[in-house]
Amino acid sequence: MTLLAVERIKLFTTRSPWWCALIALALTIGFAGLMAGSLPSGEPLSVANTQAGHQFGIAVIMVLAALAVTTEYRFGTIRTTFQAVPHRGSVLVAKATVVALLSLVIGEIGAFASWGLGYAIRPSDTAALSTSADWINVAGVGVVFAFAAIIAVAVGTLIRHSAGALSLLLIYVLAVENLVQLIPTVGPKIHEWMPFTVAERFLGGSHQGPGAPEAALSQWGSLAYFAGVAVVLLAIAIGVANKRDA
Repeated sequence: MTLLAVERIKLFTTRSPWWCALIALALTIGFAGLMAGSLPSGEPLSVANTQAGHQFGIAVIMVLAALAVTTEYRFGTIRTTFQAVPHRGSVLVAKATVVALLSLVIGEIGAFASWGLGYAIRPSDTAALSTSADWINVAGVGVVFAFAAIIAVAVGTLIRHSAGALSLLLIYVLAVENLVQLIPTVGPKIHEWMPFTVAERFLGGSHQGPGAPEAALSQWGSLAYFAGVAVVLLAIAIGVANKRDA
């Protein structure tokens, strides 16, 4: 608990988490408003439409999470922390936990606010949270944000430099997984197992529209897969951090 308190204090005494949180919420909620307002007259708004902006929110959350690590390496405060707590794994797990919890809260606020705004602009039965799938589509956003933050903490720990870590994360999240589909023959098959693609399967269900094939994993299996990727990457980062100088 002491480590969690320390990491919480370190995180919230810098400006970047606050700015990132505001930007993530603005993008997520603002995009929902744009979607609802731009739909043609007579076209119903769906729950999924209200959550279309969460992908931009994920990118900002990963920036927040990576900076929580790389900023410490930049200013050398991580050395003091590792001297005070020789078990580096405990420090990184505490940091990942605090960042993940913050990301969870931001994600839930953004998701429900997006749904509320969309429903207020274009009220319809199709936008109501009437099924378990609808609830997962909204409430699951915060969970995906949390595991995405853990992935970003791991990448930040491995790279240690803000510019490199942020460039890698943003390029991957915004471009790489979609570009993989362009690889001849094997591209679509690889794409089905890319972590953020699988996370979207959790939010949207195993069926991704009329005529689309059913996913290899169930909805909850997709979440377990995404969580497993996050945990494995964090474990690798801890192993590397234990073997090199701070």
